[in-house]
Amino acid sequence: MSVQLIKTAEEVSQIAFGFMGSKALFAGLHIDIFTLLDRNHGTADQIAAETDVPVNRIVTVLTALRSIGLIDLKDSVYTNAPAASTFLSRESKHDFGDYLRYQIDRQMYPFLTQLNEVVDGSLDPKAVDSYQHWMSDPEQASIYSNAQHAGSLGPGRTLARIFDLSNADTLLDVGGGTGAMSIRLLEANPNLVATIIDFPNVSEIGWGFVSEAGMTDRVRYIPGNALKVEWPKEQGVILMSYLLSGIPEDEISRVIKYAFECLSKGGHLIVHDFMVEDDRTGPPLAALWQLQHMAFTPDARSVTPGWLTEKMSAAGFKDIHEDEVVPGMTRVISARKKA
Repeated sequence: MSVQLIKTAEEVSQIAFGFMGSKALFAGLHIDIFTLLDRNHGTADQIAAETDVPVNRIVTVLTALRSIGLIDLKDSVYTNAPAASTFLSRESKHDFGDYLRYQIDRQMYPFLTQLNEVVDGSLDPKAVDSYQHWMSDPEQASIYSNAQHAGSLGPGRTLARIFDLSNADTLLDVGGGTGAMSIRLLEANPNLVATIIDFPNVSEIGWGFVSEAGMTDRVRYIPGNALKVEWPKEQGVILMSYLLSGIPEDEISRVIKYAFECLSKGGHLIVHDFMVEDDRTGPPLAALWQLQHMAFTPDARSVTPGWLTEKMSAAGFKDIHEDEVVPGMTRVISARKKA
């Protein structure tokens, strides 16, 4: 076998077995290795004692984590790699381990077992475990929403930096979940009050986060399916974050047109989501997230900035702009309703 063919085979294997790297990460989070190593560097025996996990298992997990660049090893002492220390330790203000630990590991991975049947159409539509069905279960809604809140605060902070909303006084957050994005935008814009639309179980959980943020006088919820309930009119800003990737393609044009109707003159539409390049060359993370969403929304579209811009323009929006939010993963398209 040629060197080039061996290299190609190795690359294919790395892609095919990439899920094992993810599970190694989740296993590390499960026993809180990254927080432990942030507090005290240690040997395999010390970590085994701290976690009450047999040392042979600890060595195997740590070896896997080191192989994917999350753990360093020198003179038998394990330490966190910089990225693990920043994003996976509970000691860090940038920690989003709960998002990975709960939503991705416990919920998203099991969803993917139905992907093959969704792709080839052999799964009975009634058997597709949809997002709406998922959120109707209080326990599942709680796991998802608490994890999503942790994962959305960072992007929400980025949106608050990108957009000057000082001239707006009302924000409608469509499918806004626990309100992480709204909270960040309200923190940056004391003039804003927000209305969040999401499923009843999610709204109840979100109200707890709104209360913790001290914003009960600036936020209200409309509990319900955002695709079915009536939206308030004359809004200064309408935000759709992670909404379009989770709804059928034939709903996208409708919700964009409805947003145009519900905005006041001069109002902003802000759409933040997983988007791949117009030529569909990537980025990989955005493409993979879109694939994951298709597992429970078979009629979802793989959205590109150019396609979405055309939809906004057709609905009457002007001054359409594009920005990156989470590098290599999410983008935001913003537009205005002409004054």
